[in-house]
Amino acid sequence: MLRAPAEIKFADELDYLESIDDGAKPFSWRLSPRMVRLFILGSEPSDGLDREIGQKWFGDRTFVERSIVTLASDRGLLLIGDPGTGKSWLAELLAAAICRNSTLVVQGTAGTTEDHIKYSWNVSMVIAKGQSRESMIPSPIMTAMERGVIGRFEELTRSTSDVQDALISILSEKYVSIPELDDDNIVFAQPGFSIIATANSRDRGVNDLSSALKRRFNFVRIPVVTSKKSEAEIVRFRTEELLRRHRIELDVPPTLLDILLQSFADLRAAAASANSDDERLESALSTAEQIGVLEDAILHSNFFGDSTLRAGTLAGSLVGSLARRSPEDLAILNKYWHGVVEPRAREGGDWQEFLDGGRQAIATLS
Repeated sequence: MLRAPAEIKFADELDYLESIDDGAKPFSWRLSPRMVRLFILGSEPSDGLDREIGQKWFGDRTFVERSIVTLASDRGLLLIGDPGTGKSWLAELLAAAICRNSTLVVQGTAGTTEDHIKYSWNVSMVIAKGQSRESMIPSPIMTAMERGVIGRFEELTRSTSDVQDALISILSEKYVSIPELDDDNIVFAQPGFSIIATANSRDRGVNDLSSALKRRFNFVRIPVVTSKKSEAEIVRFRTEELLRRHRIELDVPPTLLDILLQSFADLRAAAASANSDDERLESALSTAEQIGVLEDAILHSNFFGDSTLRAGTLAGSLVGSLARRSPEDLAILNKYWHGVVEPRAREGGDWQEFLDGGRQAIATLS
């Protein structure tokens, strides 16, 4: 399996937590709200557990608690924030802990239709036997309704208003009508059903949510991680996953991780003070993109280097990942390398090699 869902990846932890959980569980939840929070945020010595539960999502615990409380009610949950803030990962962890199934997902795009959130038909069966429940293909959302579990809707604002409107009746009435059938033509949601949707705050204006749909959701806004300590923990967590998945034995020197974090912090500060979009990198400069830069550098070092991560390789990966527009992004990066990296390189350390690697990458792309 290229990427195991959270309920499979952390099955041992979920089994353990379920075996010791004596708390009250809403509806058909597999874990109590306290255990759901513990699974996501990790255990502490004060919890008195026989084994350690690792932290999987790094952020303010109040966001996790409000999300859990929302799902214990009859309202949908909308996680909204900038790209790379961990919205989808939090949604997956919540679904995995609550119902041990995070795979009932609809991906919102311009091509998503009402059929994707309700049902469609097996054409060959309809021709052979006519329309019936057997010839109906339920959507992931309808399947979640029938099972009383969590359905997920990714990038809600990317889908059209017709698709968004179809969610209103599901969230308010908790059933789907099937007018093509004479009998057994209503699918009722079972206790425990809810929807976790995500929305990119940078997509505002693409397909804005109606006020009617907004009322059906509780909003939890996930902010960009600004703490270097938290960001470093996230990057380390994801990097360790990467190394295990690829079976790579390679150390990430703390000094290079500091350089990566500092570079992104500097570039974000420059973007915040810019006067126009032409003076900002097209990249969102998110934590997810930091992880992507580090992953690229690690794989390059493993396959085409001497299995040692070096500052020059990291610089080349950073430039290659962030330079998406030419000449705008290249000009911004060149300005950063001359104005910020060059003075730091005079202080010694890995910054000199980082400077040389970045200059070479910018010159190659130019």
